Amino acid sequence: MTTSDAAEPRRRLHPLSPFLHGFKSIVVIAGALSWNTLREVGLEKFTLVVAGLAVLVVLFSLVNWLNTGYHVIGRELRIQDGLLWRRNRAIPLERLQSVELRRPLLAQLTGLAELRLEVVGGHKTEAPLAYLTVRDAAALRERLLALAGRTAGETQAQAAAPGLPALERPLLRVANRDLVISQLLTPQAILLPVGVAFVITQFALAPTWTFIGIASTVTAMAGVLLQPLRRVLQDWDFRLASDPGGRLLVRYGLLETRSQVVPLNRVQSVSLTWPLLWRAQKWLHARLDIAGFAGREGRDEKRSDRLLPVGDFGTARYLVAEVLPGVDLAVLATSPPPPRARWRHPFALRYMGVGLTPEVFVSRFGLLTREMTLVPYARLQSVRVVQGPVQRLFGLATVVADTAGGRSGQAHDRDVHEAWALAEQLATRARLARGPVPLMTDRLPAYEAADDSFWRRPVES
Repeated sequence: MTTSDAAEPRRRLHPLSPFLHGFKSIVVIAGALSWNTLREVGLEKFTLVVAGLAVLVVLFSLVNWLNTGYHVIGRELRIQDGLLWRRNRAIPLERLQSVELRRPLLAQLTGLAELRLEVVGGHKTEAPLAYLTVRDAAALRERLLALAGRTAGETQAQAAAPGLPALERPLLRVANRDLVISQLLTPQAILLPVGVAFVITQFALAPTWTFIGIASTVTAMAGVLLQPLRRVLQDWDFRLASDPGGRLLVRYGLLETRSQVVPLNRVQSVSLTWPLLWRAQKWLHARLDIAGFAGREGRDEKRSDRLLPVGDFGTARYLVAEVLPGVDLAVLATSPPPPRARWRHPFALRYMGVGLTPEVFVSRFGLLTREMTLVPYARLQSVRVVQGPVQRLFGLATVVADTAGGRSGQAHDRDVHEAWALAEQLATRARLARGPVPLMTDRLPAYEAADDSFWRRPVES
């Protein structure tokens, strides 16, 4: 055992943790035992079976809790867990992207919280610590973020006021009324009356339609409505703030509250979306892309990347300027693809475009649902030029700017010479943005579509 290991003893999770884990498992077990089982064996035997399984689950959770611990050694968080298969994980804190504090309903009732760490390259949460007291979870989160690397603003703020609690600067609070209305303006909610009318019509015109058929249809409609309802519950009382260190503080949720701290230097990109049914209200929603966040695209319930669940353009412009200093949504200029790309996009061509600003790579696309992606040059991991068979026929190509977070900026169907020049520009800007000096765009050749000599494919050596 090293000296550092002795100085930092292994800590256990809260003693109520095995009971909370056990309760969730008991609910799953009780749900798995069908209504037919209760009817066949009777209430008394059914209760005894559930009680016996509950005791076994709690005992297993208790033994697992006794074998679970964590401690911080240097700039690593080390976690030991497992009963039959023991696991020892060392998480380098320099890979830490964000730390989120979650409080499911049971945790709220018992005063506990779950700490979730997101790291670079992770497809799932690397180290969920469930459960700790709220105070211990918040203190551990601040400690891990401090070890992961303080910003200059945070260091100056702490030096100017040592020992004083950090004061937050409120940025935004989304009205719950707007959140509910925005989810009513979704295809699922719009089509609900049609489904209800269909059920009533079938029941009235076809008396032979059984109760099971009606129940199945109602269940299907409830499943369709589940997604907008889940979004309302998740984004309820959405608040944004900034701390003296310049980090973004995000809080939201009703049945499960979430409190997240995001260092701005970890933001990989920002995307804005204008859904078709929201455009009458001039609403949009914005998301952050942070490397390591668990969850896949299209499964919003697993992602923790909210920046603006619903709001107008002015609010989005204000928040983007906070997250990406120097970026103004109102003055972002983009150029469209060449006219011959209309053969591939007969209706959406006017809504497609790309642009290079001193700070970010801008791309926009979409017809019914319009999207815009902003990628800071310093976050680019690779640049690719992709050309399919149809694109080769029309002399077009797509430039893909990849980030560590998963989302990427894409310049769809550009002239092939322009695509190669754009890729070179992005690679050069990314290299300079990560260098010791800030990006100076006046040292780079201008991005002008009118200069034909500029759009030359690099000579292969």
